[in-house]
Amino acid sequence: MHALALFALASLCEIAGCYAFWAWARLGQGALWLLPGTGLLICFAWLLTLSPADQAGRSFASYGGIYITASLVWMWLVEGRRPDIWDLAGAALCLTGAAVILLAPRGV
Repeated sequence: MHALALFALASLCEIAGCYAFWAWARLGQGALWLLPGTGLLICFAWLLTLSPADQAGRSFASYGGIYITASLVWMWLVEGRRPDIWDLAGAALCLTGAAVILLAPRGV
């Protein structure tokens, strides 16, 4: 699976899973929200193991840029708060950093 698609799917699982816990703890939703939240977080962790990076730390670091950007999209689409220019600038910096980490040519 292409790294960008893999990380996008992982970020959706992580954000939705964490949001389920947020809904329970902060928004007063029932404890049943924890069941899909836990399943989504397990799916997220498994998806990261499919990363093309050779080291876990490099995978997690490069995933971070996608996660940050996806979090802002979630904020806009699910929570109804549009990202401001600073959010977008920060996301662009993070995506640039993620691309450098994941795509840099590395010697053997």
